[in-house]
Amino acid sequence: MAKVRIYQLAKELGMQNAELLEILDQMGVVYKSHASTLEPETADAVKELIAEQKGLEAAKLQEQERKKEQEARKALPHRAPVVVIMGHVDHGKTTLLDYLRKSRVAEKEAGGITQHVGAFEVPTKNGTVVFIDTPGHEAFTSIRARGAKVADIAIVVIAADDGIMPQTKEAIAHAKAANAKIIYAASKIDLPQANVEKVNQDLMKEGIVPEAYGGDAIVMPISAKTGKGIPELLDMVLLVAELEDVRADPAAEAKGVVIESRIDKQAGVLASILVQEGTLHVGDYLVAGEVWGKIRAMLDAEGARKSEAGPGSPVQVLGFSELPPAGETVIWVPDQVAAKEITQERIEERRTHEAETPDTGRAKTMADLLRSMQEAQQKEINLILRADTQGSLEAIQQILARESTEETKINLLYSAVGAPSESDVLLASTANAAIFSFGVNPQGSVKKMAEQKGVPLQTYRIIYELIDEVKRMVKGQREPVYKEEILGRAEVRQVFKVKGGAIAGCMVTSGKIARSSEVRVLRGGGEVWVGKIENLKRFKDDAREVAAGFECGISLAGFSEFQEGDVIEASQQVEVAQN
Repeated sequence: MAKVRIYQLAKELGMQNAELLEILDQMGVVYKSHASTLEPETADAVKELIAEQKGLEAAKLQEQERKKEQEARKALPHRAPVVVIMGHVDHGKTTLLDYLRKSRVAEKEAGGITQHVGAFEVPTKNGTVVFIDTPGHEAFTSIRARGAKVADIAIVVIAADDGIMPQTKEAIAHAKAANAKIIYAASKIDLPQANVEKVNQDLMKEGIVPEAYGGDAIVMPISAKTGKGIPELLDMVLLVAELEDVRADPAAEAKGVVIESRIDKQAGVLASILVQEGTLHVGDYLVAGEVWGKIRAMLDAEGARKSEAGPGSPVQVLGFSELPPAGETVIWVPDQVAAKEITQERIEERRTHEAETPDTGRAKTMADLLRSMQEAQQKEINLILRADTQGSLEAIQQILARESTEETKINLLYSAVGAPSESDVLLASTANAAIFSFGVNPQGSVKKMAEQKGVPLQTYRIIYELIDEVKRMVKGQREPVYKEEILGRAEVRQVFKVKGGAIAGCMVTSGKIARSSEVRVLRGGGEVWVGKIENLKRFKDDAREVAAGFECGISLAGFSEFQEGDVIEASQQVEVAQN
């Protein structure tokens, strides 16, 4: 369970902020304001207290909340599906977007000046569809690289006179990495040489089975030039969205994503936002990453002013003092106090992280990648494979398939002949993947981009070196087994009471005491407390570790009841080698 802000918990419990703040005061919880975060344990303690006050058991209260959430979810209105158009260059992406824009304008009365808000709505007789206005997957995946899920559905355009091309395969890989439902549009059917059957056959070669062949891949023939098949395509988008049960709560706290932002010489900072939950109102305070603002005005894609924008609405917002980055999540906050506190908190967190990891500019190692996968409990190793010949590519693919285990799956996101490209790096960064190239060297610009985005990029000349690296990765994804190793012991000689706790004046009697150690407090041979060291000092200076024979001061995170004669035992968990 993640940390929760006080005003969010108050809303969840149906209370006023002031009521909850009063309860927190009674509990002795330290906070700055209603925008401060609470640890999950504190939030649970508050819920238990309120449950007692209501005469309910905490478990019953949680069960009631869960049932209410499930019922409320079913009652939520559907929202417009969000679609991105992807595909190979010159296969009709831009033509399709232009046709859809014109159809949107034709459906509406002539009026305002068209605004470029990064997305636009297309009304149909069966509902509205929102299109991300990016002709290609680069802009879409740059948003995805920041962790934002933007599109529900990806339309992958494949020219019926050309079939699947290298960038088509890339587009499919990007859409899958984004967990978007895919509809394949066989375009240019107005051309005499168009062959929709070729598109179906090409998809089969990629392991994608079209509906025409008994599979579940949807293939829609269209012509963006004449408009043929586009109404049916839009209906299919709405049908897929209905099957996916795309819903959103217009009454929830507003949340969205920045599609793009720019500075207008007259207006100032303009941010295009796609609302995903809740409803934005003029006058609302927003936070996007380390930037905050108050909405002074909102415009839709037709340039019309809006006083509010609900789920699925793309709007241009005036009110940020600085440019919020594309792809950044936007959240509603109750007031300026909360906005300033949250942004300052995020700035401090970033600075602390940068200070602790000064080498963040370097490329990730395989160990870094595996560590991040383990932290995310990811049991798949995502790879992008490049090779010098088709024969090499197929041979490596077959070997990789054999290296997958029940515990750890090797997921080949994309494979192709030729050197790694910048698009490969973009895909790898969004999908937490590594790039392996065999017999080909990436260009310097690709290496630099991989370094900037922290993507492991490995080049091999011997096939078994590549396979050995994969085996190491698979082994590294197994659940590690640890054993405890005692580092040292310190005896408490004197106890100093300080404001908010106590410091144990100790002599290290054996081994060493390290600041990062797990520790236990022993008294009379029995264990009194287990936890972490909060501060370790030699005289008045902070120390990373103190060796046997030296004195030190120790304060513990969550324990202050020291007694003279107590023993503080430091230990660490050591991974046991597995066969």
